Amino acid sequence: MIVDLSHVFHDQMPGVRFKNDAGEPVELTARMRPFMTHAQSCAHYEGKASFEITDVAFQTSVGTKMDAPRHRFEGAADIASIELDRLVLEGVMIDARHAAPEQALGLADLRIPDDIAGKAVLFNFGWDRHWGSDAYRAHPFVSRDVLTRLCDAGIALFGVDCSNADSTKDMERPAHTWFLEKDILIVENLTQLEKLHGASFDFFSIPLKARDAAAFPVRAFAQLRGQPSGDNAASAGAMLS
Repeated sequence: MIVDLSHVFHDQMPGVRFKNDAGEPVELTARMRPFMTHAQSCAHYEGKASFEITDVAFQTSVGTKMDAPRHRFEGAADIASIELDRLVLEGVMIDARHAAPEQALGLADLRIPDDIAGKAVLFNFGWDRHWGSDAYRAHPFVSRDVLTRLCDAGIALFGVDCSNADSTKDMERPAHTWFLEKDILIVENLTQLEKLHGASFDFFSIPLKARDAAAFPVRAFAQLRGQPSGDNAASAGAMLS
């Protein structure tokens, strides 16, 4: 069974908000419009066929997206340099749905298994329920002791269902700094992670092979192995019906 973990990529979608040098608010987004419509193209094919071509413009840090080391470190590895075997990984789900807005969850607040080396470790805060609202920006995060544990364990990828792997109030950005320095990939803005609880799964996060891109939107999804256990079995059945 396949579980889609990506938000829809669309015109004027919500994105990261910050202030520019003039102190004005700027929000990253995507712009999509027809470059050529069916009506415009019809004459090229003597009325026997027609085609639409879409013009898309966006900043790379929008939607469900992956950060490469270049996102944090100038001149470091870009999205195109990431080998495919790093984009398909065994996944581990961490339940963080008890987190409050802007709460830092420590090791004492989470159940992190021992066998996580080389895996995609996904944190389900349940924050995707706030997607597109101001509440989405007041997301929880994991503290430095958790980041240290994950780095020391040698995970391959860190994923969250909120807009940032770090607290936006922490100017050091330890998750981005520590993970990307070690070539541990980061995926943000995931959704529907609750459907993976109690399941063994492989995690796929596939960007275009974009040269010189520091980050890029991905199509993220999970392929479940066998049948999920526990409470998730009922939701899996509903998905299949």
